[in-house]
Amino acid sequence: MPTKIIVGLDGAGSGSRALSYAERLAKLIGDCELVVVYVIEWSPFTFQTAEENAQRHKRREEELKIAHERVVDPAVKQLSDDGFTANGIVRHGDVADTLNTIAMEQKADQIVVGRASDGGFAKRIFGSSTSNLVMHASMPVTVVG
Repeated sequence: MPTKIIVGLDGAGSGSRALSYAERLAKLIGDCELVVVYVIEWSPFTFQTAEENAQRHKRREEELKIAHERVVDPAVKQLSDDGFTANGIVRHGDVADTLNTIAMEQKADQIVVGRASDGGFAKRIFGSSTSNLVMHASMPVTVVG
């Protein structure tokens, strides 16, 4: 059974670094499957009218399509072109919780994510998706700088 690695992308440089590291790791491991994941932050806890909820559903579907086209599909193609077994997933939700949930669903062996370099003081006080994932993940997490 191949080793399965979840790669969390953010559509920025830190996600690209995580993807590059995951490729190098997969080469070392050998029999490996890479699952590229992009999470669109989304909270279900808002109060809206029925009309606003209908529009919200439409927006969610559009966001999923755009995230696949712009972030996940190009990454999966790159990995496939480089000879790796790869697929992609896009979901809405809390980034840390959703990455962990997907990793458990996929029976992954590890999660690889990038360390975001922005956020400054507010991130240090309130934490970040990466630190929340590291603290609560059900499997090893590698954070790429």
